[in-house]
Amino acid sequence: MKWFMLKTLLLTSLMFLAVLFGMQQANEGITKMKGYSDERFKGAFTLQENEAGELHASILGTDVTSHDLQQKKEKLEEMKAYNFFSSLGKKLSEGLSALAETTLHFITDLIKEH
Repeated sequence: MKWFMLKTLLLTSLMFLAVLFGMQQANEGITKMKGYSDERFKGAFTLQENEAGELHASILGTDVTSHDLQQKKEKLEEMKAYNFFSSLGKKLSEGLSALAETTLHFITDLIKEH
């Protein structure tokens, strides 16, 4: 059992390192494909502080303020977002529960008759 766990740990570590190496190679390939290294395109999320000490955030080059976030939050609360998969899961679980209950009642009725 010890050898199995050791082999599994080593294999998992090797795969993790291979994924990290692949990500690094992909990053270098993208930089080579562009033909230049531009520091502006390194991060999707940036924070900058101006002279007054205020922080300005931007996501993918679009400025974000707390007012925007508050509006989005209110909009989501108004929508009461409908999740298709959640409702599908609820209906499926209700159906399976009803089926199991019906099956159990049928089996107990058969047992009681004999």
